[in-house]
Amino acid sequence: MNNNKNSIKDIDRTLYDFKDDESRGDFFREKEGITEEIVRHISEEKEEPQWMLDFRLKCLKIYKETPMPVWGPDISELDMDQIASYVRHKSEMKNNWEDVPEDIKNTFERLGIPQAERLSLAGVGAQYDSEIVYHNLKEEVKKQGVIYTDVETAMKTGYEDIVKDYFMTLVLPTDHKFAALHGAVWSGGSFVYVPKGVKVDIPLQSYFRLNAAGAGQFEHTLIIVEEGADVHFIEGCSAPKYNVANLHAGCVELFVKKNARLRYSTIENWSKNMFNLNTKRVVVDEGGKMEWVSGSFGSHVSYLYPMTILKGEGAQMTYTGITFSGEGQNLDTGAKVVHLAPRTTSVITSKSISKSGGIGTFRSSVVIAKQAKESKCSVSCDSLMLDSISRADTVPAMDIRAHDADVGHEAKIGRISDEAVFYLMSRGMTEEDAKALIVSGFADSVSKELPLEYAVEMNNLIKLEMSGHKT
Repeated sequence: MNNNKNSIKDIDRTLYDFKDDESRGDFFREKEGITEEIVRHISEEKEEPQWMLDFRLKCLKIYKETPMPVWGPDISELDMDQIASYVRHKSEMKNNWEDVPEDIKNTFERLGIPQAERLSLAGVGAQYDSEIVYHNLKEEVKKQGVIYTDVETAMKTGYEDIVKDYFMTLVLPTDHKFAALHGAVWSGGSFVYVPKGVKVDIPLQSYFRLNAAGAGQFEHTLIIVEEGADVHFIEGCSAPKYNVANLHAGCVELFVKKNARLRYSTIENWSKNMFNLNTKRVVVDEGGKMEWVSGSFGSHVSYLYPMTILKGEGAQMTYTGITFSGEGQNLDTGAKVVHLAPRTTSVITSKSISKSGGIGTFRSSVVIAKQAKESKCSVSCDSLMLDSISRADTVPAMDIRAHDADVGHEAKIGRISDEAVFYLMSRGMTEEDAKALIVSGFADSVSKELPLEYAVEMNNLIKLEMSGHKT
């Protein structure tokens, strides 16, 4: 007998699907399309230095000259002439939660952000559409010299030189069309600087909420962790459901210096009208350690492959990720790693779940350069299909130039076990509950790497997907 009051059918996607009325006068919305006039207006709105405007215009030129990507799922449905690249609430960013406009405050209250801040976070940034609306950092963390704000504020409060030195130097606008687009119309995001030797004991978190229909979100995250420092950064994303395409083309650039450590945890819960074309990259110096933890839910199409460059001797990287693709979804995810120095180590562990005709593709790229002697790399991807109409693909690529490298790749694709479902049903569970339990167990290696509240959210999302709700 199943007496669990929080059974699958009790979970309601309206936690994420509620939306605010953008037609009210509280919002400014740029017209659709990508033009020089729009790019100049975004820069003018932000009162940016001339070098940033020049950079935006250079990126716009590259964007117009670069063809659409052809390596992943079809994105021909995405019409950039129908996407508004900049939407913002007319309120300025606040540092006091009580000063945030009521409608925005209600949105983040319902998502649990202020509560999470009070309970377990060192600092919080909240982005609503194109701009950060709230930012706060605990005093004890400020006293350690940690800087946590948005990129625009960093440029205006004495850190312009740092931004200029690092901004889009890892993810170049020439990388692909949507990197160039990001460089032209980026807005919002996070700027984190952790000084040498500083260890931040509790996480920093940014939450990105795209409320507007037919809009794009192009936040830029720039994190610099100096020598011997240590920090955990959490990124959460969500959007309500619309019947028109939305675009997420953010950019994450991370710099992990000598003997430093950065953990970057993400739960993406976009609605299924979203094209998620995000670019993430990190460079790790000698003895540094990078840890990626990623949960990807929602979106119509995803291109998401966090890339790690192990630049210094003894640098390390781990990637632990899970993707859940349901009806109408084609999620192309994975990881990339480049070993450039001796005795570097990388471990990639990926889980993929597909149901109701969803397509999940794991795509990896491993490069071990000739000079990366005695380096080690392990890639493992497991795919679970919950029915006969879903699909799982694995597309690994390995370029090994060092003769003494230790490299392994393992892939497993399978169906959910009828015997296991039958056994659990014989113990009193419904078929739906039994399958949800098996899938949660399959995802356990990822959920145990997440902070507790995010592990709970991920398990709830799995139960929600298993319940057959169409979102």
